[in-house]
Amino acid sequence: MSRRPFLRLTVAALPLALAACATPVNSSDAQVADARTVSPLPEAERPEGALLPPVPQPPERPVAPPSVTDASIPRAQRVENFVAYTAQTYGADPAHIRRVLAQATVQQRILDAISRPAEAVRPWRDYRPIFINDARINGGVAFYREHRAALERVAAETGVPAEYIVAIIGVETSYGRVTGTWKVLDALYTLAFDYPPRAPFFAGELAQLFALEKAEPQLQLTELKGSYAGAMGMGQFMPSSYRLWAKDGDGDGRRDLLTHTPDVFASIANYFVVHGWQRGGPVVARAQRAADAADFKPENWEPVYPLQALAARGYTPVPGQPTAEGATLLSLDGAAGMEYWLAYRNFYVITRYNRSPMYSLSVHQLAEAIRAGVGR
Repeated sequence: MSRRPFLRLTVAALPLALAACATPVNSSDAQVADARTVSPLPEAERPEGALLPPVPQPPERPVAPPSVTDASIPRAQRVENFVAYTAQTYGADPAHIRRVLAQATVQQRILDAISRPAEAVRPWRDYRPIFINDARINGGVAFYREHRAALERVAAETGVPAEYIVAIIGVETSYGRVTGTWKVLDALYTLAFDYPPRAPFFAGELAQLFALEKAEPQLQLTELKGSYAGAMGMGQFMPSSYRLWAKDGDGDGRRDLLTHTPDVFASIANYFVVHGWQRGGPVVARAQRAADAADFKPENWEPVYPLQALAARGYTPVPGQPTAEGATLLSLDGAAGMEYWLAYRNFYVITRYNRSPMYSLSVHQLAEAIRAGVGR
C-alpha cells in the first residue's frame, strides 16, 4: 500500500510518478505519497476510446481542511486547528496530540529534498537494470525460500502471487534492509506545517498517524522511523494505508508492518486486493506494432480499451502472450529499441502502489525472475 512531487521514499531520487512506496533508488518520498493518492479520471475526462469501466477503487483518503493548511493562517493557530481537527475526526485525545507534537522537530533537509527540481526521468533501458539484476533477483529468491510457507499461505488466501509480494519488498526496501532513517513524526510535521504545496495531504497523513496509534497502541509515534515522506516498514506504507489496509497476518492481535513479515505479506496482498487485483489474471503482454500504426499514448493507466480497439490502432499481443478483456498501452524505450506492452487490470493495481509504469513493469519482471529462480 501508493507514492512519491513525483512520489510512495528513497535516499537517491530518480524523479518518477510513484504511488505508494519509497525506494532507495527510484524516487523521492514526496513522489511516493503523491502516487498513492491518485484516483481514476472521472468518466468525462477519460481519453477517447475508453470503452470499458475503470477498475473499482477504494474511497479517497481524507486530506486536512484549509483551517489547518492555509499558509495565511499563523502557524501556531494552524497547529491548534490541527489538534481540534484530529480530535474531532478520529477521537484522539487533544492533550495527547499536543504532547506528541511538542516533541516534533522541523527538518530543513526534508524541505530541501522535497523542493528540489525533479531530475530527468530515466528511460526504460536505464531504469530496468536498477531492479532487474542478479543481486536483486538472487536476494528475492533467497527471501522467498526463507519465508515460503507464510508467503504461499497469503497467496492462496488472497490470489496475489507470492512472487509479487516479494518483488514489492525488493523494490521498496531491498528486502527490508533499507526502510528509512527519518522520524515519521518529524517528516509529517515538517511537511504538514512548512510545505504549503502538499500541506493538505501531509497534514491528513499526520492526523491518520494519531488515528493509527489508537488502532495499534504498541506503536510509539515519537520513535517510528521511515522515509522523509513518512512511509514506514518493509512495504513503505503511509499512515493512512497502514491504518486502512494493513492486516494481522498471524492472528496475534497486532499489525506490525515494520519488521513482522506475516503482517507485511498479508498487508501488501490486501493493498492489491482492495485496489482491484484479479486472481489468476494476467499483468502485461508484449505487443507488436503494425508498420502503419500511429503513436498512441493513453493519458493514464486504466485498462479501459478493449483489445479490438487497440488492434484497430495497430497494437496486438505477440502470439502466445496472455490476453484479457481490457488493457492500455505502454510504449517504452528499451535496450533494443521501442518496446510495446499491453497492460491489464493487475498492472493497473500495481500502479496504485506506485504510479510510475516503469516501477510497475519492474515489479512484474522482478516477480517473474524470482518465480523462475525459486522453481529451479
